[in-house]
Amino acid sequence: MQKRGRLATVLGMAFLAILVVPPVYYMIIVSLKPRSAIYRTPSWLPERTSLDNYAKVLFNDHFLVNIGNSLIVALATTLLAMILGVLAAYAIARFKFPGRNAASQLILMSYLTPMVLLFIPLSVVVGNLGLADTLQGLVLVYLTFAVPLCTWLILGHFREFPRDLEEAASIDGASKMRTLVSILLPVSAPALATAASLAFMMAWGELFLALTFVKGQGVMTAPVALQHMSTGDVQQYGPIMAGAVLSAIPVLVVYYISQRWVVQGAADGAFKG
Repeated sequence: MQKRGRLATVLGMAFLAILVVPPVYYMIIVSLKPRSAIYRTPSWLPERTSLDNYAKVLFNDHFLVNIGNSLIVALATTLLAMILGVLAAYAIARFKFPGRNAASQLILMSYLTPMVLLFIPLSVVVGNLGLADTLQGLVLVYLTFAVPLCTWLILGHFREFPRDLEEAASIDGASKMRTLVSILLPVSAPALATAASLAFMMAWGELFLALTFVKGQGVMTAPVALQHMSTGDVQQYGPIMAGAVLSAIPVLVVYYISQRWVVQGAADGAFKG
């Protein structure tokens, strides 16, 4: 029975590898091909490699600025969402107040609400605050899905954590905030890493809202800049693939750093609400 389980796991991983690896590999190969070689018969091995596409994206198309904008937006969204999510989750998990259960359900519902339904209200709010076509406005918009996500993931972990240590700290005179920072957060690293990494990845790769709320070249994020590389019937496959490879690097770095805590958080039930 155990051998069958291992065999099923290996087959499942192999199937996923077949689905995921070829497109990524071909993206990298196309990004290294000269323009003339891209439009010939597609091949999995380039006849010769060139960094011209990367040079064009980084130095001619100002893609580094777009990468920086994405980094600012993703980091700010993740930081604010984690602060608000931790405080909201702690309040719901540990304080008794009318409508506590309804609040936790509303948080989940707000995360599951299709973003297209919130598009017009968000446009009105961002416009009235004078944050249209700014990175600050985009961060504000992203918080509408990042905060519920972080709150819901962290809430499940806080609810499962025993209260004995918190009660002992309270007897010793520790305040609620001191208990949260000194006791609850250190043992919640897996859940925090899971929530933070997911919030970062969602903010980094989001296109629809960014395409709507930022239009100037100086405030475009990386996904929007990649979208604008396709002009009419002209597809700049080389630069687009090079930009996609560069855009994937920060996500891979975040995943590499947080993978140990993310896996542990999933195993410990960080996804239970």
